[in-house]
Amino acid sequence: MQYLTDVYWCRGSADRRNQDSVVLQQALTGRGRVLLAAVCDGMGGLSQGEAASGYAAVQLREWFYTELFAMMRKNKRYWVIRRSLDRLVFHMQGQLKRYAAQEGISLGTTMTVVLVWEEVWLLWHLGDSRAYRLRKRRMEQLTTDHAQDGGKLTKCLGSFGCFVPQHRMGVLKPGEGILLCTDGFRRRAAAGELQEVLNPRELKAEAQIGRRLREIGETCMKRGERDHLSAVYVKACR
Repeated sequence: MQYLTDVYWCRGSADRRNQDSVVLQQALTGRGRVLLAAVCDGMGGLSQGEAASGYAAVQLREWFYTELFAMMRKNKRYWVIRRSLDRLVFHMQGQLKRYAAQEGISLGTTMTVVLVWEEVWLLWHLGDSRAYRLRKRRMEQLTTDHAQDGGKLTKCLGSFGCFVPQHRMGVLKPGEGILLCTDGFRRRAAAGELQEVLNPRELKAEAQIGRRLREIGETCMKRGERDHLSAVYVKACR
């Protein structure tokens, strides 16, 4: 399995700092190609949102190249991989809680992660960033928004205690795509627009994916979006 990928990352107009972080890593192993994608949106109403999202992104990259590769060499099952990243989530929550207590602050971030191993994908999710699976005539939201009306998060990764991530697992067939995005990227774009612009059937090259992501981001900002905008797109192909 091969993947066409690209990333969009823009601070918007609300702040000089971009509190979003993104991850896109892939490697060819003896058991096939493996890819890790994630978006983390630091909570802007709290202190150091960029520190929380950046910390999560760094930890996910380290897990990909250490823990995951070790499990793959030992031919571990998918549920073992899921539990391994669950342990990382709880570790990160503990570290952020200790840091917040030390600094006298509160901080947090959303976290939406997809691991693709050949045709199987695994998902971990906390917050109101989203993951979508795109097919030629259909777009499916894979995540549940952990937020109340008004946008207040009910679950996140941060200094507020431990939350169990949402988990899902499925198959990504050749010709299908996965979009991960923060709320700033999708809030002013209708689902039909995302589906039309990011239809995997039309995306033949990574540069084209980048242009389409940028088109959506710029359109959202013209419509008044001021938040940070981030997205990762992955298309599976033979």
